[in-house]
Amino acid sequence: MSLRPQTIAFTIDSLKLGGAERMLLRWAVWCRDAGWRVVVITRHGPERDTYPLPEGLVRRQETRLPIWLEWFGWWAFPARLLALRSLLQAEMVSVAVGVTVLPSVKLLLASRGLPLRCLVSERNYPPAKPPALPWRWLRRLSYPWADLHLVQTSTTGEWLRRCCGAQRQLLLPNPVIWPLPDHQPSLLPDALLPPDAPMILAAGTKAYQKGFDRLMPVFSQLSQRFPQLYLVVLGLSSHAQHGRDQQAWLRSLLGSDQVLQSRLLLPGPVGNMARWYARADLFVLPSRFEGFPNVLLEAMAAGCACVASDCCTGPRDLIQDERNGYLLPADASARRWVTTLESLLLNEGQRQQLGGEARFIRQRFGEERLRRDFLDALDRQSHG
Repeated sequence: MSLRPQTIAFTIDSLKLGGAERMLLRWAVWCRDAGWRVVVITRHGPERDTYPLPEGLVRRQETRLPIWLEWFGWWAFPARLLALRSLLQAEMVSVAVGVTVLPSVKLLLASRGLPLRCLVSERNYPPAKPPALPWRWLRRLSYPWADLHLVQTSTTGEWLRRCCGAQRQLLLPNPVIWPLPDHQPSLLPDALLPPDAPMILAAGTKAYQKGFDRLMPVFSQLSQRFPQLYLVVLGLSSHAQHGRDQQAWLRSLLGSDQVLQSRLLLPGPVGNMARWYARADLFVLPSRFEGFPNVLLEAMAAGCACVASDCCTGPRDLIQDERNGYLLPADASARRWVTTLESLLLNEGQRQQLGGEARFIRQRFGEERLRRDFLDALDRQSHG
């Protein structure tokens, strides 16, 4: 008689477009292939999904509370925890992984006293994007309970150790998946760009965090030197986020020049990123803060010449300045960005040299080693 495989659950808000969501699904596939029964628990349903659920994974949605109970807002929080606790018990979960702050806190509180191991994964540098005060209190209370914290950078790990009592840690940066898989929606660069037009590429779902607003004056000044230059920003939804239409915001910062506006392309999310990296002359990431930027990792693996902001964490773990890319100070002026990008646009040989060195990121952050580290950590937890 065969033994039932152990069940691991991953909890997250939704499977919307984003690096945390992609990383969760990658971990889930590793676990599935290693023989685990994998359950993905989300607060929102499939209507918010961007990524398809890989074959063999079980999808569960947190139980919706009755409407009358939802009216109580924060006072209904204990009921949400009880619903999540019941779901963990019903699925016979032995190891659970909370991804991002709120799902992690909820998981730790809901599973308190249950015979399961809890892992936590922050996906940004915590002080750069603090949650609301009640969540900060609950994080400080619950994070020491975690059996293991999966941290992307040593800087993040040190902050969690010092400020949240997260003593048990595994340094686990994101792996580079190469070749990049495609998914829908698919949009070819040639459908939007003239064949020989130079193009600067940026990508991300959060305009303010990624510093895309900083690119508008830079693009405006560069266009005076390169009148055929295009700036493409992928990933921004046309729907409002936190009350702001991100696309309209960026266009308002660019000004009223209709020719310039026509060369700022905001096609939204695309699933064939490899084609866009291959088409780009430069990839830029002017972020205010990061966790461990997947888009920069992918762009380097694709051989792009990359320029990134040296924010608190992330880019400096990938870019060796002037060897495989450029790091500009976090407070670099628009003039500094213009000078750096102009120099690279004028020097194809330098772009090729940087891109060639950037490809070695495939070895530094290869999937096999990080997969082994992750599964070894799970094995220790499940037998601990």
